[in-house]
Amino acid sequence: MSRFFRSGDDSSSESSSEEEELYSEEEEGEEEEEQEESEEEEEDEDEDESEEESSDEEGAKKSGAARFLRGDDSEREESDDEAPKTLKSAKDKQLAELESIIDTIEKRQKIADWGAISIEFDKLNRQAAKISERGRTPKLYIKALVELEDAMNETISKQKVTPKKMNATSARGLNAVKQKIKKLKQDYQPQVDSYREDPLDFLASEEEEETPAPKPKKAKAEVYAEQVEEDQEGFATVGKGGRTLQFTPESIFKHLRGILESRGKKNTDRIEQIKIMEKLHEVAATPYQQIKVLLTLVSARFDLGSGGTASMPLEHWKAAEKEISVLFEVLETNREYVVIENAEEWDDDEKPPTLQPGEKYIKIPGSIVSYVERLDDELTRSLQSIDPHTSEYIERLTDEGSLYNVIFRGLLYYETLATDPSLQTPQDSLNRIVMRRLEHVYFKPSQVVKILEENAWKPVPPGVESAITPRGSITDATNLLNVLCNYLFVNSDGIIRARAMLCQIYFLALHDEYYKARDMMLMSHLQETIGSFDVLTQILYNRTLVQVGLCAFRKGLVYEAQNTLQEICGSGRQKELLAQGVMIQRYAQVSPEQERLEKQRQLPFHMHINLELLECVYLTCSMLLEIPLLAQTGSSPDIKKRVISKTYRRMLEYHERQIFTGPPENTRDHVMQASRALAAGEWKKATNFIHSIKIWDLMPNTDEIKAMLSKQIQEEGLRTYLFTYAPFYDTLAISTLSTMFELEDRKVSAIVSKMISHEELAAALDQVTSTVIFRKGVELSRLQSLALTLSDKAAQLIETNERTLEQRTQGTANAFDRRGGQNQRGGRGGGQRTGRGGARTGGTGQRQAGGTQFTGGVLGGAVRG
Repeated sequence: MSRFFRSGDDSSSESSSEEEELYSEEEEGEEEEEQEESEEEEEDEDEDESEEESSDEEGAKKSGAARFLRGDDSEREESDDEAPKTLKSAKDKQLAELESIIDTIEKRQKIADWGAISIEFDKLNRQAAKISERGRTPKLYIKALVELEDAMNETISKQKVTPKKMNATSARGLNAVKQKIKKLKQDYQPQVDSYREDPLDFLASEEEEETPAPKPKKAKAEVYAEQVEEDQEGFATVGKGGRTLQFTPESIFKHLRGILESRGKKNTDRIEQIKIMEKLHEVAATPYQQIKVLLTLVSARFDLGSGGTASMPLEHWKAAEKEISVLFEVLETNREYVVIENAEEWDDDEKPPTLQPGEKYIKIPGSIVSYVERLDDELTRSLQSIDPHTSEYIERLTDEGSLYNVIFRGLLYYETLATDPSLQTPQDSLNRIVMRRLEHVYFKPSQVVKILEENAWKPVPPGVESAITPRGSITDATNLLNVLCNYLFVNSDGIIRARAMLCQIYFLALHDEYYKARDMMLMSHLQETIGSFDVLTQILYNRTLVQVGLCAFRKGLVYEAQNTLQEICGSGRQKELLAQGVMIQRYAQVSPEQERLEKQRQLPFHMHINLELLECVYLTCSMLLEIPLLAQTGSSPDIKKRVISKTYRRMLEYHERQIFTGPPENTRDHVMQASRALAAGEWKKATNFIHSIKIWDLMPNTDEIKAMLSKQIQEEGLRTYLFTYAPFYDTLAISTLSTMFELEDRKVSAIVSKMISHEELAAALDQVTSTVIFRKGVELSRLQSLALTLSDKAAQLIETNERTLEQRTQGTANAFDRRGGQNQRGGRGGGQRTGRGGARTGGTGQRQAGGTQFTGGVLGGAVRG
């Protein structure tokens, strides 16, 4: 027989022997596969098939012309002689992969790459879980767990004494590994302890495979199907594998226990759990069952919105709001059941708790105020994610009325609990829910607050009464705000008390109570301690400050308004400070975490303060103060220049540098052109520019605001005119000024008298002839003014140089006198010398007055000469 056929027989015999090995392995694995899930059976069969195909493909590759080559044939004979081919089982492959992962972790430990170790440790846990499904936990995994824990503890101890800190990625990985090991040790504590006692004995002991009894799956499915057919009239649901889920009043607590245990785990279908609890609520018979199911159901709905940015779905929010309302109704109907935070959990699922002798209540653990706060937060997050310029935002905003009703019902419930001292209701819970109610009304007009209060009392039963805000006692919004704030002033402290005070100040300023708001702001001393509060309280403080400034402007108090708004508007970060937008600054590196937190702090659109209106008010007030000041400093150069608003000055300088200025297009252009007109004495033109700003229509009492602005422009125009043209007048009649600026004679006399008394104007008022008599002082020309300015700056420069010299030489004399002084070559001593340059005083002379004793340099010589 030729060699070709002999080799073909060999290959066929080899393939047949390989197939026999595969079949034998499959037969041996059938008993194990019966114990596993159907999904694992399919995976193992697929793996075996792929192995057969790969072996066949290898045989086919060898069966071509290459089989006649000497080298290939010799290599094949040598491989046949060495050892027969063996196929690894699925379990061996999994163990090999486990060892590979452990080896990778050990390599990463040598370079302290804890970020990669954390990732590999996750893979190790998943691989160990797969192997544990077939039997016991692999001992290699326990060994790796213990060694990794020791390495982690060693790294942590080194970090405590090492000044060099770990980078952020490794630090996060180390913390993640620490938390995972802490959690895993609870599951594998016996194995870990036995390994630590004797590692060699632990690894040498043979693993005893657990062989649980085979589960007749098909039979069970048939039983479940029969149960479903028999129980068609009852309430039954078929789950995975044909299992029947029967919901009865007796099985409610068992189902709730399972749902609570799976809460927070991965791959948990939360929607399915919510559907199950909805069915449990339908079959709940006793009040205790209803309360427990409702508490668990509302918590599960809130879990749907537990992501970083995603808000709670709308339908689930509405369902949670209704379920909380139902919970209040059940608690009001059954007064013996109370939900409080300090109650103990009832562990017996078979028997519900009963009222014991001597007790008045059955206490159920739970926090109503947390549910109310979470419902409020989810509505805010939903409004943040909706475009405010769509009808969807308006529709979503209508849910605030129902939310306010829930907050009000929660407040009534906690007031009821507080009446019984035996319940020990924490005062903090009552303060938190009162604060939530206050935060929903402080920024609203009085009419809206009144409607909210009327609607909140409608669903309340007649027998329920409020001790804080009794039914019918609150006649207006101001009274309501005073009652809620006074309650918090008495019963709270810290952040809640500060926020209550800021809310009351905001409300007063919104309703034109400027002096009350100003006095409360000053007496609170919050401006001194606001830096130590949290970010949300600082945002509320900024909003309150802006509202007080706008209130002062509406009252015609220009100086107070500008002074109040200066801190916010002068910074150029109004959006960020008022939480009305995220400003991305140039060259600023913001991490994704910081950006996410910044977006979470943003206020909903209906709470915003109009930034364009705010800028318009600030620039108008700055114009009315800065233009007279510029005129005063321009006519009197000896007066020290003072800047009220740097922001306004920069805008004005930029506008003046423009070669061509067209008609105004926005608010800023209107104010700048009005400023130029006012500086030129054209007060009517300035008034027209200011009145043509359309943003004034957004303020209440627009006509009164414009009339106030006209009056202010007339008065400041008069002051500007007097500052500018006073050097050109000897006397000026009051009647002439009143005609020019259309003011009454008494008003002109009052303004001139005030300027004279403040020494702003060098003049005297003759009341007999009603004229202003100007006093002529020493008038400086333009050149003389510039010369004075240059001399002042030169003196400042010399003093600065002198201070720098004293710091560097530490006060030693003759620091720059290299040829004079003592210790000279040739025996010259003392401080005098002869020769070129004349006499020179040594370092022991007396210091000259006026700070000009330093004479080094050209400028010093010029000043000395």
